[in-house]
Amino acid sequence: MRRHTSTTTRTAQRRSPAAAPSLPYEDWLVESLKDPKEAAAYLEAAIADGDQAVLMLALRHVAQARGGIAKIARKARLTREATYKMLSKAGNPELRSLTAVLAATGLRLAVKPVEKRRRKATALKPAA
Repeated sequence: MRRHTSTTTRTAQRRSPAAAPSLPYEDWLVESLKDPKEAAAYLEAAIADGDQAVLMLALRHVAQARGGIAKIARKARLTREATYKMLSKAGNPELRSLTAVLAATGLRLAVKPVEKRRRKATALKPAA
């Protein structure tokens, strides 16, 4: 028994091209993170995201760009295993370990004031 398919469904199926395969981005990302300014901006964006797993992934990418996690662990005077664990999705590093890893990558933590949003110009006009 043949099922009836609406013309809308048939045309939609014909028009939708196959999705292009995605390209791996990590090689490009790690290469761009070799620049300290790029690495700092990347980590700032991860911190602004507010998700600790995102921050640990970002820090892992920066460590890979700076010679690999094993090299960063040696420079930070941490064990390789502890560094891998710290930089995992579930990682929860102590401040001293985090600052040691950042220092080993050539970065540091910094605190700056939150920028205030500018009010719209219409809000500043006096009422007539």
